[in-house]
Amino acid sequence: MPNAPKTPSLDTPPKPGRLAVTPDDIRAAAAAIAGAVRVTECNQSRTLGEICGCKLWLKFENLQFTSSFKERGALNRLQALSPDERRRGVIAMSAGNHAQGVAYHANLLGIPAVIVMPVGTPMVKVENTRRHGAAIVISGATLEEAGAFARAHAAAHDMTLIHPYDDPLIIAGQGTVALEMLAAAPDLDTLVVPIGGGGLVSGMAVAAKSIKPDIRIVGVQAELYPSMYNAIYGKRLPMRGDTLAEGIAVKAPGRITTQIVRDLVDDIILVSEDQIERALALLIAIEKTVVEGAGAASLAAVLAAPERFAGRNVGLVLTGGNIDTRLIASVLTRELAREGRLTQIAIDIVDRPGQLAAVSALLAEAGANIIEVSHQRTFSDLPAKGTLLEVVIETRDRAHLEDVMKKLGEAGFTAWLPGRR
Repeated sequence: MPNAPKTPSLDTPPKPGRLAVTPDDIRAAAAAIAGAVRVTECNQSRTLGEICGCKLWLKFENLQFTSSFKERGALNRLQALSPDERRRGVIAMSAGNHAQGVAYHANLLGIPAVIVMPVGTPMVKVENTRRHGAAIVISGATLEEAGAFARAHAAAHDMTLIHPYDDPLIIAGQGTVALEMLAAAPDLDTLVVPIGGGGLVSGMAVAAKSIKPDIRIVGVQAELYPSMYNAIYGKRLPMRGDTLAEGIAVKAPGRITTQIVRDLVDDIILVSEDQIERALALLIAIEKTVVEGAGAASLAAVLAAPERFAGRNVGLVLTGGNIDTRLIASVLTRELAREGRLTQIAIDIVDRPGQLAAVSALLAEAGANIIEVSHQRTFSDLPAKGTLLEVVIETRDRAHLEDVMKKLGEAGFTAWLPGRR
């Protein structure tokens, strides 16, 4: 591409007082990706806003073709390659969404692509990436280990490494999200953005602050992977375990992105796994939209700290929707259990005819729906003439569940929630 912008070197830090990405870079990226990346909807959610105590707008980046905002930066970076670089091909490391963005647009541009994905990447992301024509290599237990392999492979095969976040052209592409949000909802005074390596929040902060200098930028990280939080606040919180938000499970944030976050991001909130699960379930139940764990992180932050957003006009980015259907089912079921709408109860009954019918009739009278029933005569500490009856029931809410348990007790049954006897 004769007029392609020159890629800034990652080895050369920006000049003091000057960030590596400018508003002009982001406007140029918007022009470069126009027509090839969807301008997703940015709509107000009145119901979620009422729940959170503020006005909420949702940016549906989960509705991109590859179900993630990552297409923006990937395309902007690929279009900057020289003809020779295109011929030699590209390599990227990714837990999934960057992989799909690079693979999809590289395929459209006729550029050979190799994607290195860490062990444990959700199969839906692996298969979707393969479907876009990229060669897949599974290597490394973490994104950082996958990155080490990708850098070595790039050097050995003279390929261009497309970094998922620590690249000015990637950051500029991601920043176009903020341009679209503020065009759709000019009254926004707060943007809440998930942080993994920091590419999205960095680009959006540069873009948004250039349009509205007083706008508040709030980053969100999973409690299990607080890498940017540690870097900005000088903490040493541990990073470990499996998080539902694997898309932002990054142990080391970018060098470029950390500087931009330090200069332009106003706050970073950590969210728990329970909070992420609740946000994901609410988005499905209320907005009828499917997001992955990282995509639900921004709503999780508002739900976790509503006092920080009370009365504000808040924009949330639903960053991606690539999640296994099995995992969706698990999250929704777990949320029903937390709300007291789906519960397993244990009941000590006498082992004689009619007892199961009596329990069933009582539950029906109390308005509970029986989902599963099992008897346990052998593996329990009950007397030989006793039976452990385990029943999974559906109730309206926790108050209804408590009423059901009360009625069982009044009828002479010993009933308890497993683990709470």
